[in-house]
Amino acid sequence: MTTGEPDPEFIVVGHLSKPHGTKGEIFVWPLTDRPDSTFAPGTELRISDSDGQRPDSALPGVEVEAVRPYRKGFLVQLAGIADRSAADLLRGRYLLRRFSDTDPLDPGELFYHQLLGMQVLMPDGTEVGRVQEVYHLRPADLLEIRGPERDHLVPFTRETVVGWDLETGSLTIDPPAGLLDL
Repeated sequence: MTTGEPDPEFIVVGHLSKPHGTKGEIFVWPLTDRPDSTFAPGTELRISDSDGQRPDSALPGVEVEAVRPYRKGFLVQLAGIADRSAADLLRGRYLLRRFSDTDPLDPGELFYHQLLGMQVLMPDGTEVGRVQEVYHLRPADLLEIRGPERDHLVPFTRETVVGWDLETGSLTIDPPAGLLDL
C-alpha cells in the first residue's frame, strides 16, 4: 500500500497480478483470510485507484463471474473483462470489497486496516511506535513499527502480540529479549 487515506467503506481483498490466458482471466493474490466467500461468483468488487486506497471513480464495480484455485492464489474472471488486453490494464491494481459485505470476524481477529496506525506499547506502557505496514509472510505476518528513534519488524504472533484495544487504537507487544535491538 502507499500513503494516503483508505476509503473506510472498502477493504482491500486482493491484488490483481497478471493476465492468464487469452479470455480475460487474471491471477489474484488473495489478501483476505476468507477467499472462498470473497471471490465467489456473484460477489461485487471494485477496482482500486493507482494508490490502492480507494475505488477508481473512472471504473465501475465488477462482479466475479468465475474463480478457480491456481498456485497460491486464484484465477478470476470478472464481468466485462473478456480478453487478455483488458485484464492487462488492471495489472497491479487492488480489488476492494465493501466493508459491510465482508464476513464477520471471529473473536480475537482484526482486519488489516485496523492495525495500520495503531500505537504499539510494551506491557509496562512504554511506547514502541506505530504500525506502519503489515507484511504477509510465512510462518507469521510481520508488523513494521515506526518508532521515534528507529523502525522495528515484529512478528504478529500470539506470543509477541499480547493484546489490543480498538477503542484506544493501541497494540501491546511482549517481544523476546533483544528483538527490538535488531
